[in-house]
Amino acid sequence: MRSLVGLLAVVAAASVYLYSLSLYLPAAPRRPPAAHRHHEESGEPADSSGEPSRLKFPSDLEELRELAELLQFYKTEHTGYVLLLFCSAYLYKQSFAIPGSSFLNILAGAIFGPYQGLLLACVLTTVGSTMCYLLSQIFGKRYIANLFPDKVSMLQRKVEENKDCLLFFLLFLRFFPMTPNWFLNMSAPIANIPITYFICSVFIGLLPYNFICVQTGVMLSEVASLDDLFSWGRLLQLLAIACMALLPGALIRRFSQNRLKLDVPSQNGLNTEKKVQ
Repeated sequence: MRSLVGLLAVVAAASVYLYSLSLYLPAAPRRPPAAHRHHEESGEPADSSGEPSRLKFPSDLEELRELAELLQFYKTEHTGYVLLLFCSAYLYKQSFAIPGSSFLNILAGAIFGPYQGLLLACVLTTVGSTMCYLLSQIFGKRYIANLFPDKVSMLQRKVEENKDCLLFFLLFLRFFPMTPNWFLNMSAPIANIPITYFICSVFIGLLPYNFICVQTGVMLSEVASLDDLFSWGRLLQLLAIACMALLPGALIRRFSQNRLKLDVPSQNGLNTEKKVQ
């Protein structure tokens, strides 16, 4: 009971901090209505009133362009605050195993660019996952084992079977997840996975996923028309991104065929264990 109270206290303190930080969100630029944009394009004068732009996920090309403009505004005018708020929100999500990292990674690419965005996404993913590991180790071991007994037992067994090449086994789980990443973060201390191996596996293993999301955000911030979205240059860029993201997974899969002990489906549909010497 004491561990549950401690966890709730940590969640409450982090929630209050994040909420307090969000209260100081700088005002967004005012977006002119459609009629005003039409007058601007035709050179006619129009009323300068409009509604404030809002940060939301786009549902069409027009909203896509508006989001790109809004992100560029925040990047230029409020870089420090946006960086603090982004890092705080990312760590909050990762620490408490809240889904939604893909959207935050896309925002990282759109706001901070391909290189800074990727570095930021990888570092925050690693730090947040490590915080989740530590919270589970301090407060949640008993509860997680009671909530997911079968999954925890399977992970413990696989960790023990692959202890001679544990880092590569963890990388395999990140590239080809047998369980969701949030569950692996919480259950890793229960399975006695050393924190150093855990940190390395998160940073390296989630690099392709973070790379794809960040590059998507970069393209989101650069798109200006439908032609830009489906140009040959953009398609070649997407192909290069896919190849770079698939290469590490292919290398890990090749290694796993020779070294790792994994459950593979047999021809009759039953699960059997196989180790290739």
